[in-house]
Amino acid sequence: FHFKDSLAEDLQSADLVISHAGAGSCLETLEKGKPLIVVINDKLMDNHQLELAKQLHRDGYVLYCNCSTLVEMLQSMDLSTLKPFPPGQPEKFASFLDKVFGFQ
Repeated sequence: FHFKDSLAEDLQSADLVISHAGAGSCLETLEKGKPLIVVINDKLMDNHQLELAKQLHRDGYVLYCNCSTLVEMLQSMDLSTLKPFPPGQPEKFASFLDKVFGFQ
């Protein structure tokens, strides 16, 4: 895609999402309940995308690969092994901040 203000409509209609391992892209996709294959960019200096992809994979939420193994991943993937991503609980973070700043 070229830049779009939102991918919400595209995500809603998708049966499978293939994305880079940016935190926003991963979380937005998982929150929509869509199966996700994360394609890491192993040429990044600190390779933080690999760390995120590995952790989400260990937790059972995504499959991951790199560009050279994407075709193989698509041929062998089993999306039934993926777990649903739990919904966020922003009220817990708000409560934590309230305690830290003495509002409670």
